[in-house]
Amino acid sequence: MAWLIAIVVVWGFSRTVGEKLIHPAVPRPFLLYLHAGIFSGWVAFFILQTTLVRTGKVRWHRWMGWFGGVLGAAVAMVGISTAITMARFNIRNFHSRYAGEALLVSFYDMAAFAISFALAVYWRGKPDFHRRLMLVATCALTAAAFGRFPIPPHVRSAVFFYACVDLLIFLGVARDLIVDRRVHQVYLYALPAFVICQGVVVYTVYHHSPYWLRLAHPILD
Repeated sequence: MAWLIAIVVVWGFSRTVGEKLIHPAVPRPFLLYLHAGIFSGWVAFFILQTTLVRTGKVRWHRWMGWFGGVLGAAVAMVGISTAITMARFNIRNFHSRYAGEALLVSFYDMAAFAISFALAVYWRGKPDFHRRLMLVATCALTAAAFGRFPIPPHVRSAVFFYACVDLLIFLGVARDLIVDRRVHQVYLYALPAFVICQGVVVYTVYHHSPYWLRLAHPILD
């Protein structure tokens, strides 16, 4: 699953990294580059930690976990800051009409990651909870990568990339059914919660809900 997530991220962002990050027509804020580095570092760290457990180096995994705690907190904080900065950037430079709606998508993604990550840290002494929550948290970060997949514009929507995120998590459910003959309670709570919250986000975005725009506009001013 760690390598599958890495493939999704690399393939998705490889479609836009040259145009929007390496050789942008309009220079991007430095924070965007920091954001890219930290998020790439999280995926690499996730692969490292799963590899350490897989190879029996659990002590190293636990020792590296302290670094992971700092890195995970940075993912959430930098993610929120970047979402606000880029929304303002898009309004100023490209006269974006939907910056407020896009902000909600980013906020939700960061909240989904942060809550799952915090619970994984809290239950680090329960490996069956910890590893599934870390997987769920990392899956939450793949929405932006799925949104960059080379698919027809009428398909490339929040519904599509959230469905892909949920499919990744469902692979964990399928693993439990095949190996353990039951679904772990982390998935029983996390997956429905994701689907419900994603539905709220999609509804709010596509209906340009005034309640959210009233909250977003002061943030973007």
